[in-house]
Parts: sequence; structure tokens; C-alpha cells
Amino acid sequence: MISPFSALSDIREALRNKTVSAAEVFDMYRSRIDRYNPTLQAFHTIHEIPATFPDSSSALAGMPIAYKDLYCERGRRTTASSKMLENFVPPYDATVVKRLTEAGAISIGKTITDEFAMGGSGENSAFEKPKNPWDPTRIPGGSSAGSAVAVSAGLIPAACGTDTGGSIRQPASMCGIVGFKPTYGRNSRYGVIPMASSLDTPGTLSRTVRDAGMIYEITAGRDPLDSTSLPNRTHVSPDIWTRHRLDSVKIGVPKEYFVEGIDPGVRTIIMRAIDRLADLGADVREISLPHTEYALATYYIIMPAEASTNLARYDGIRYGHTAWEGRSIAASRAEGFGPEVKRRIMMGTFVLSAGFYDAYYRKASLVRELIREDFARAFEEVDAIVTPTAPTVAWKFWQKVNDPVKMYLEDVFTVPASLAGLPAMSVPVGYARPEDEPTGPELPVGLQIMGAPLAEERMFEVGHVLERSYADEIRVPEGYEE
Repeated sequence: MISPFSALSDIREALRNKTVSAAEVFDMYRSRIDRYNPTLQAFHTIHEIPATFPDSSSALAGMPIAYKDLYCERGRRTTASSKMLENFVPPYDATVVKRLTEAGAISIGKTITDEFAMGGSGENSAFEKPKNPWDPTRIPGGSSAGSAVAVSAGLIPAACGTDTGGSIRQPASMCGIVGFKPTYGRNSRYGVIPMASSLDTPGTLSRTVRDAGMIYEITAGRDPLDSTSLPNRTHVSPDIWTRHRLDSVKIGVPKEYFVEGIDPGVRTIIMRAIDRLADLGADVREISLPHTEYALATYYIIMPAEASTNLARYDGIRYGHTAWEGRSIAASRAEGFGPEVKRRIMMGTFVLSAGFYDAYYRKASLVRELIREDFARAFEEVDAIVTPTAPTVAWKFWQKVNDPVKMYLEDVFTVPASLAGLPAMSVPVGYARPEDEPTGPELPVGLQIMGAPLAEERMFEVGHVLERSYADEIRVPEGYEE
């Protein structure tokens, strides 16, 4: 018997054994979307029920999946949660969408994102504002906010998101699910509306690590339509899903990630998770990533510079929102873009301008190489690196929206892996109360696991064994259990 919180792998098995039909699975999730989405606001667009369902022999056998509203789907509105693209209907599918569809997955709808994926809370959408199922007065994290909410509340078994500096991992941590970002270049970016092209990485939000691995095997691989895609094979050994221990696996804990600013409750849960890894047989050792302190500043130079370049195409002439009577390009952009997008365009234009390029963008690019070298040296000693995913649990709506620096600091633990192009994932490991609310609700905490480039399989192994040890401790949000 399956439930809305069943793993994708279990649903696939039930479909293959014909104990449930694809139509019944789709109807179960669709009815939950109809019931809960008006409150949670995870979806911006909900697709019609398909007339037919794929054969049960296909890899994903008619299973429903949701896409962050950056993934182009032919003939279906794709808005980037922005007024600039409010009426955009692409004539083609993103490569990830195409591969999942060929494997039998059925798109159930588009999930809300921070506008053009610019934000870490979900509050920057021009449309709906997704609510955290654990406490609807709190943000779900971002920018893959709707995808995280939909999976967490059991509205969908898995969803696709994008991760530029933590936009999959951070909301996964705050919503109590698994968030996976592969090595940069493993999943094609073709057909995914870009923000920062050297950082954007399509990935997944799911209930389990195994589900993330199952989708990864389908989506990853060389794509001639994306010059940055990598040719390496994507097979994941089925043996790793049978393991219960991590004997001989060397895991590094970077001392630079345990600094002031972490909520005490989050720190406690993370340290317990690290002790759990040792109990499972891992060789846990302290390591150093000395340039970590420069990662956030580096990211917030490179990312807006690339974003301002990518968003220059939205002028209301070639495509995008056009101001009334076509007054001017400036008017179209002023009306079409929200405050956070405008802020990052201005930051990016500044650091790329004559006289400032060498002082900012070029210097940031050099520091990025130092961060990569730190990780390369560390992975000569260890097989995986673990850290907190986020320094805090989910906060109240509008608590940080007027303080961009506080908001950006929430990315402090996720941006280094993005700058280095590493695979990384967040796995739920417990619950903590907000530092400023000692009697407040217990909210999810995620442990971040980082791997060497192209070492997704080892990262899955660590995450799966750890996840299995928490099987009796991880909960679903109250009110959505049935």
C-alpha cells in the first residue's frame, strides 16, 4: 500500500507489481494538490489530467513529477515567477524534462520559485508565496520554494529544482526533505531559464536519497545542446542501497563551517549527526578549507555579474513584458522585474563596469579558483565532507526581507560547493527550535554532504546509510499525514 509520503522507489515497485495503477497514483496526488495548494501555494500552474498513462515497464512508469517554474515545457506556460515572463509559453522542452518524460514521468504542474531563482526564502515571487508545511507562518527557503513545499507536504513524490548557490539544498533543509545538486555539468541546463550560467545546476527534491539517485541516473549525461554538459556515465551501483554501515569511509568536518552565527539548536543537531556517522563506522576527521570565509563575498560578485548579463535579453522587444504602448525598454524592465532582481542587476552591472571589473569580478574569479583548490586538497584526504546546510531553521515571513545582507548570510554554507562545482545534498537529521523562540515549534534541520567532482555515488552512499539510521526519527509535517 502506498501513501502520499511513499518513496518514489516504492511507488515504482507498486506500479510494476500492479497493486496500484498510474491513474490512481496521479489522482491521489492531484486531489491533495486541490486540497492543500490553496493554503500552501506551492504550485503556480497545475496541468490537466492526462488522457493516457505510460506503460508500467518504463523507468518512472507514469509517476507524477513537478518542475520548478524555470523548466521549459513545450506548450505550457513557464514564468520564472516573474511578471516579465507572465505569458511566456515555450515551444520546446528542457532536456531534463524530455529525459524524464521519455522515462515515463508525467508533469503535474509548475512550482513557485523566487523570481528568476533570486532569493533564499520564496518571498520574492511575483505571484504566490509558498508556505512552509511545518509552520505556514514561516518561509520554506528558496529559491526552489514551491518544489520543497510540494514534496514535504506530500503533494508530489519528487520535484525538479535548480541550485545556483543553495537553492535546492537550503529549502530541502528547512522543509525536512532530501535536496540534491549534482556536479556542475552533469544535468543539462538546456531549456532551464538561466540566472548565473557558471553556477546554475538542475537537481531534485525528494523524500529519500535513493529517489534522488534514481532520477539522477535518468537525467544526467552529455547533451549536445549544452556545451557545459559532461560525458561521463551516470550509473549508480545498486549495491550502495543495501549498505548499513560506513566502515572505511573517510569523512571530513571543516572547522571553518562551525563559526559564530549558527543557531545553538542547529549546531546541536548537526554535531549529533556527525557523531552518528562515526557510530556507523565512518572515519570522521577535522579538515580545513581556509578560503571559506571569502566564499560568500565571491559568490555575490560572480552571481549578480552573470545574472545581469543573462537578464539583459528581457527588453520587451525581443520577448518579455512590454510596458503600456511600448513607452521604453527601461519602463518595460521597471514594470517586469521585482526588487530583488533589480538589486542583483545593479550589483552585477556595477562589478562588470569599466574601472571596477579588475577590482571585483576578476579578483572574485581568482578567489573562486582558490576555493576549488581547497576542496581538491581536502578530497585527497577524505571521501566526503559534511557541514550544516543552513545556519538557522526557517524564519517568519518578512523577518529578513528588508535586510538583504541577513538573507544572503543564509547561503554561507551552501555557496562554496556551488563555486567549486561539487555535488552536494541536504539530508534531514532532526529538529530544532528557532534561537529567538525557545518555546517555538520544532523545525527541520538538514546535514549537507559534499562529494568530490563526479563522486555522486559515494555521496549517495553516505547519505543513504545516514538516512536509514534516522528512519524512526524523521517525521512528516502535522496536518498532512493522511
